Amino acid sequence: MSKKLFCLVLAVLLLGILPMASAQDDVFRVAAVAPSATNDLAFSQSMYDALLEVQAEMGEDAFQFDFQDGTFIVDDAAVALREWAASGDYDLIIAHGSQFGSILEELAPEFPDTSFAWGTDVNTFGLDNVFAYTAAAEQGGFINGAIAASMTESGSIGVVGPIEVGDAKLYIDGFVAGAAYTDPEVEVSVNYIQSFSDVPLATEAAQAFIANGADILTGSAQMVVGPIAVAKDAESPVLWFGTQASQAELAGEVGVTFEVYKWSVILKDMIASIEEGTLGGESYTIDLENGGLVIEISDVTYPEDSDERAELQATIDDLSAQIISGDIMVFPEEMEATPEATEEMMEATEEVG
Repeated sequence: MSKKLFCLVLAVLLLGILPMASAQDDVFRVAAVAPSATNDLAFSQSMYDALLEVQAEMGEDAFQFDFQDGTFIVDDAAVALREWAASGDYDLIIAHGSQFGSILEELAPEFPDTSFAWGTDVNTFGLDNVFAYTAAAEQGGFINGAIAASMTESGSIGVVGPIEVGDAKLYIDGFVAGAAYTDPEVEVSVNYIQSFSDVPLATEAAQAFIANGADILTGSAQMVVGPIAVAKDAESPVLWFGTQASQAELAGEVGVTFEVYKWSVILKDMIASIEEGTLGGESYTIDLENGGLVIEISDVTYPEDSDERAELQATIDDLSAQIISGDIMVFPEEMEATPEATEEMMEATEEVG
């Protein structure tokens, strides 16, 4: 047999073997990019923890993932996402951050056989290989706000927000609504610092709230480590309510309740859909009803079996049940789009801000 013929036969054999090897590989592989650290106690950690939970449930032999954190620069994320897609090694590629949407809108059509997911948003761009996901963060925000309003002694609460978008805005709007539900006289002041990661600026905002009499703080995104430190160091007691992930350990005795995202709820559904041949085209929302949102009580501040914890849990359970049933509407029905309604909405926004 000539060398040329031998090489041709070998190539044909390899082409037959490789698909068999791939078909026998039952490992589901995920790659994810996130803007901040896996231990940010906020947005990025919520996804990292979810992937670890899925892996623990499925087993490392069946589920593996790569996670590139600290990718706040969109161009850097674009490079990683493209390399992962081009490799063909992953069943699902996740862009965990609303700033990454434009990347997937451009990238996904180039790789129609690869499944992508991004959030927090509901837009799949009409693409059959893109999942979108978001959180009904207003639900946990409402519960946190309702409890906070019942605990404040000064009648003043400060909210340190990042940028007025996505689940951060939903949480804050829900918190304001929850506080008003408990006590309309409580003053809730909101300061969007226009950054997810500027800890010094978030710290300054928290200090200003306390200087003006706030005895409760809350906020969203990875910059909340600053406000939490401010609450802990305050001369007079200042309580902290959190979202996205549990910050109980960092907050210590000032922590109260935390709205924790459980993305594993929707990840498992995505995995099942992909394995059945559906690569995208669907939007998911985690909420109280499907278990994607969980309100956790600080074990530091409220030890197990304490009466205070039991009372707090009863309040959480009651509010959750009413939100799920629809007896409590976190947000009222949208006002009719008239000039008068628009003016009222703008005035209300100015009062909250």
